[in-house]
Amino acid sequence: MTEPLPYDEPPHRFQPLNVAEEHPAPTARVHPDTERGWFRRLLPVLVAHRGTLAVSVALAIVSVSAQVAIPAVVRSAIDDAIDAGTRPLTPFILALLALTLTRGVLAFGYRYGLYSMAYRIDFDLRTLLYGHLNSLPYSFYDRIATGQIISRANSDIRSVQLYLAMAPLLSTSVVSFFIALGFMLSINVGLTLVSVAVLPGVYWVGVLLRNRLFPLSWIIQGRTAEIASLVEENVAGARVVRSFAAEEDQLNQLGAAAQRLRWAAVAAADNRARFGPIVENLPRLGAAGVVAYGGWLVTRDQLTLGSIAAFTSYIVLLQIPFRLFGFFLILGQRARASGERILELLDERSDLPEADDARPLLHPRGEVSCEGVRFGYGSGRDLLTDVSFTVDAGETVALVGATGSGKSTVTRLLPRFYDVREGSVRLDGLDVRDATLDSVRAAVATVTDEPMLFAASVADNIAYARPGAGRADIERAAQAAQAAEFIEALPRGYDTVIGEKGASLSGGQRQRLAIARALLADPAVLILDDATSAIDVAVEERIHRALDALLAGRTTVVVAHRLSTIALADRVLFLEEGRIAAEGTHAELMGTVPGYAEVLASAESGDENSDSGGAAVAGVHSPANRP
Repeated sequence: MTEPLPYDEPPHRFQPLNVAEEHPAPTARVHPDTERGWFRRLLPVLVAHRGTLAVSVALAIVSVSAQVAIPAVVRSAIDDAIDAGTRPLTPFILALLALTLTRGVLAFGYRYGLYSMAYRIDFDLRTLLYGHLNSLPYSFYDRIATGQIISRANSDIRSVQLYLAMAPLLSTSVVSFFIALGFMLSINVGLTLVSVAVLPGVYWVGVLLRNRLFPLSWIIQGRTAEIASLVEENVAGARVVRSFAAEEDQLNQLGAAAQRLRWAAVAAADNRARFGPIVENLPRLGAAGVVAYGGWLVTRDQLTLGSIAAFTSYIVLLQIPFRLFGFFLILGQRARASGERILELLDERSDLPEADDARPLLHPRGEVSCEGVRFGYGSGRDLLTDVSFTVDAGETVALVGATGSGKSTVTRLLPRFYDVREGSVRLDGLDVRDATLDSVRAAVATVTDEPMLFAASVADNIAYARPGAGRADIERAAQAAQAAEFIEALPRGYDTVIGEKGASLSGGQRQRLAIARALLADPAVLILDDATSAIDVAVEERIHRALDALLAGRTTVVVAHRLSTIALADRVLFLEEGRIAAEGTHAELMGTVPGYAEVLASAESGDENSDSGGAAVAGVHSPANRP
């Protein structure tokens, strides 16, 4: 009876890295209905903190009630204790002190609750966005600028968080408006109508300001992201900029982007300067009307002095929502633009969907095959057409081809960074589209010619593939990659913190660290995509010798431009214009395929250096099967 294939085992959620969860998951997700407005879609994130919100709003309402009660106490104090002298003044003073103290304590409580809730919302939004970004495929990052992502993950989230946190404050000021309005109506209806007569004009101006600010807010956020992209590119490519003395040109580009941002920001400021003062000062016309009409009523003994004093205080309370109204209009339009930009990212869907019945590759052997593969990036032309081959687990196969022949593209299909247009890519006989993505990625490790290293210690960079690895395993992987010697020469050895992207190391040193990291992952298939291009031939040979024991029985894909790499292969597949044009050993192809010999001659002469800029060799290598 034959042993069952790995994917015949019961499916379960595969975990390639045994990392304990240290931070809580977001408490809610945005609503998936794209037909809803931005606020209604983000509302679940706010509702998830409804307990804190409800307590804070309740405290705010009680605080506002205490504030509204103060003018009523002042009215009675003036009319009864000061003017008529029918009651002592002391109880009114004590009442005012008690109301002020109560309002102060409650104000602390509701502001603390609202601001703590705001930062929880901030955490939820950032976690949601970052988690979603990690789920998106390579094709998404092929078409979006890094600065756009950074801007939406920082300033846009901040705008939304600030609005969601401050909106309850506006609602409590509205409550104070209606409570104050009730007190005013109980004093004098006519005087109340005079005080609120200007409020429809405030609302109309506010709507006009909102309609003008929203498109400008969207433009401002977009142009801020454009500047972030330029800065990120210049920082990341600082060496390239300086090597071509292009600082002035980059400064001009940034200046032009800043000018575009300035135009939008000035236009928004112009609208705020025009309409903001109107929104804030129209209610003061009502106050003037109250003083004029109320004073006339006092002179005719139709209103008391205490009532006019209370009315004046209530006018201030009526003004608060409208003074905040202009601020919240500006804040709301900025939040609306930011919210829609955030939702644009959250609405991005992966073009690499995982099947509901996807099975994990639990014990992959490393057998690789392509069957009738046709592929091209995005909507572009096909780069691979009818590519078919099979590599047994542990077999050595090299892919050789000129620039653009599709060698690196094949290696990107194996870990399912992209999906084929036609045909299939299989690991151990299972179509990678039918396997869980995380188990496929755990089975296939890739090292490129420009490896990504983090601003962390050397040991942490190597252990990135297996965070729980001990120092002995890390050092063993570094020795196999011929990196131990230069690591031990660093100021703090394995604990030395390297610069961002490994800028403080040479190209060859970065490649060796990346190889060590991949070896530590212990994958079934190892892809070295021109991963030794910056390493001298002597060191490369030592790496191959050291890998003999570690790669025994392992499938390894090597993309290189040196004959020394091809010599490792049992079988060579020659790619030409996206097709496999010939197959055989290196010696056979040299004697029978002129194009093969020309590609190698060009590579050796240095005319072409990589898969994207020159001839390359990709091989699947296992020393155990070397002839």
